[in-house]
Amino acid sequence: MTKNPMALPPLLQKALPRHRDLFYGGRWHAPAGGYRPTVNPANQRVLAQVAHANASDVHDAVSAAQQGFELWRRVPPSERGTMLREIARRLREHADELALIDAANCGNPVREMGRDAIAAAAQIDYYAGLVHELKGETMPMADGGLNYSVREPLGVVARIVAYNHPLMFIAGKIGPVLAAGNSVVMKAPEQAPLSALRFAEIVEGVLPPGVLNIVTGGRECGEALVQHPMIRKVALIGATATGAAVLRAAADKIMPVALELGGKNPLVVCESADVEKAALGAIQGMNFIWAGQSCGSTSRCFVHATLYDRVVERIVALLPELHQCGDPLDPATTMGCLISQAQFTKTQQYIELARAEGARLVAGGKRPDDPALSDGWFVQATVFADVLPQMRIFREEVFGPVLSVIPWTDEDQLVADVNSVDYGLTASIYTQELAQAHRLAARVEAGYVWINTISSHYIGASFGGYKKSGMGREEGLEELLAYTQLKNVHVVL
Repeated sequence: MTKNPMALPPLLQKALPRHRDLFYGGRWHAPAGGYRPTVNPANQRVLAQVAHANASDVHDAVSAAQQGFELWRRVPPSERGTMLREIARRLREHADELALIDAANCGNPVREMGRDAIAAAAQIDYYAGLVHELKGETMPMADGGLNYSVREPLGVVARIVAYNHPLMFIAGKIGPVLAAGNSVVMKAPEQAPLSALRFAEIVEGVLPPGVLNIVTGGRECGEALVQHPMIRKVALIGATATGAAVLRAAADKIMPVALELGGKNPLVVCESADVEKAALGAIQGMNFIWAGQSCGSTSRCFVHATLYDRVVERIVALLPELHQCGDPLDPATTMGCLISQAQFTKTQQYIELARAEGARLVAGGKRPDDPALSDGWFVQATVFADVLPQMRIFREEVFGPVLSVIPWTDEDQLVADVNSVDYGLTASIYTQELAQAHRLAARVEAGYVWINTISSHYIGASFGGYKKSGMGREEGLEELLAYTQLKNVHVVL
């Protein structure tokens, strides 16, 4: 049961957005769909009543975005870049308050969320610098002819983002869409919409009306966006089941989609690996600081049998030093909470299932003992050893703070086990043998591979997955080009 908004910290109260409505067409609009409460998952206190868009609201937002597109597509690329850089500047200026909002609304530690606005600004700056790279080609023809191609924007794009990094996704993901000349309707995560509204307030007036539009709501809002006839592309960051639903709806419209979905990612520790670095990498790769709520988390740790006991021992020893659950608004907190009761219940069910199937619990597995955290959706950093490929915890994404450790001896069998799941987003390989590093990187079915490191993204390096982890690539030039369409022109002179 959620609690009332009493006793909100003064800094948080000051940071929260003044507007709780829908932002489209350059103005704020009361929703026909009404309002719903949004809460702090660390204590279940209501933070605000926020607009809950219905299909009628979505239609109005998309219509405004279509008008904005007709203006924006005519803005010279250099001017688009200048406006995007101003948005990036404002993001950096307001990074601390945006981090506070996200920490309160999604449960991730404020210290970590402070990096999200900076990362979003860097993404926007990157795409602002690529606006002149939307180039076509010419083709040699016989005398009296000219053949050339041009890149044109798609139109109105819908982007639906996840709750684990609300501000970073809402702000950073506008970069390639707007740089390419499209307008956008961003759907904020239903569970954590407040930073999206504050972002709209911060950048209000930078862009022509209707270019950037932000809606908040639930399933009806998302479905209406995907199905709207004026939406020309949908990009989703979310669950695999949601991605499949988006694909089915897009098929009826013959519409392109971009999907960044789930993962059951491997971290492979080879016989030559440094035990300390591998154990630390296993913990960092699991993203316990976000309570494991990351599609890129390396939740399956494959350790060579010769190092297995030592690596497990070091993981168990290091874990309490690095990650203890705490109030997300406290800068000292090193591990946040899950987003909702549903996610908490799901995580607990997987923990009990792993026990029942014979996995050995070596760390965590329950709520923290601190009574100050009893009202929040906290689960300790949890590690299971001796996990086998037939166990569900090996094959299915938990999206919670649960790490599985698996022994291996034969490289061919290792690769078969690594690739046996439906996902293929990230992978990490710890080894001191150069040939083995490249050999395994070539054999794992994953779109993004780290060697002797973990979790870092690099601006310009395209990110995306194989199999049910998604389709399309983000964070590089490929993403910018994916928001354009090619037109060929043949001229007889």
